Order: sequence, then C-alpha cells, then structure tokens
Amino acid sequence: MGKKEKELKAVKEGEEQPVKEEASYETKIKFCSVIAKPLADEKLCKKVLKLAKKASKRKAIRRGVKEVVKALRKNAKGICILAGDISPVDVLTHIPIICEDHHVPYIYVPSKEDLGAAALSKRPTSCMLLLPQPPKGPVDAEEQKEYAEAYAEAEKKIVAAMPVF
Repeated sequence: MGKKEKELKAVKEGEEQPVKEEASYETKIKFCSVIAKPLADEKLCKKVLKLAKKASKRKAIRRGVKEVVKALRKNAKGICILAGDISPVDVLTHIPIICEDHHVPYIYVPSKEDLGAAALSKRPTSCMLLLPQPPKGPVDAEEQKEYAEAYAEAEKKIVAAMPVF
C-alpha cells in the first residue's frame, strides 16, 4: 500500500489527515552555514524567490554550480542567489569570489529546497543566476516591463545588503 493509497483510505475512514507545515524562516536559518553572508531577511527572501520564479518562466536563469560559474566566466550580468544550507559548503565557496570579481550582486537564501521550487524544479538547487533578460526568443513587452521593474528593485536591495570591501 503506497502513501497515496493510505491517505485515500484515511480520508474514506474519516481520519484527520496530517497537515504538512512548511518550516518557518527562523527554523531554516538554523541550518545555514556560517559563511552564508549576506543572508536575505524574510521579506527580501520572498521577493528574491518570487523574482526567481518569474525568471524561470521566462528562461532567464542559469541553475546549478557549473552553469552559474560558466555564465559568470563569460561575463554574464545578473543576480546570483546562493542557498545557505548546502553541505559540504566547499561546493560553492568560490562563487561569491567570482561574483565580486565580475561585479555581480549575490545573496544567500536559507533553503535550497525553496530555491529549487522557485526555479520550477522538483530538485533542490544550490545556486542560480538570474539574467536581466532572456538570452533569446520573443518577449511580451508588458511582461518584460514588469520583470524589469521587479529585477531592478531586487537588485537595488541586494546591492544594499552586500558587504563592502
């Protein structure tokens, strides 16, 4: 008997179904690495993940360590979003350095699962690069304007949160 069958049986018998609660922001922060700085606050995190979802729908996204590093080395501009709960952390410790060298703003979010969900993927994602516009293809003018406004606002807030060296 599979999980879905058990749930259906429980519903038929009148038992209460267990409600899956999403972990709170404070709970997710506990699992973040020490080097996950600058970490987005709850409000900025929601805004960045919403922007990532829009970018993913428009195919203006690079997802995963290899793709992000490749795009950054080719001087792609955008916003880099990193997951703070990656283990081992050595997998993406070099990405903030590359971002600083190429003047690309970056920020950490507490959960790789949320980052993967924002990228419209079933798998958790360690990092992604949001591009200001899709690399190719026709774009609706109204949709482009809405995305550009959200992108500019998020970029401004991320640059304000970044450390100055």
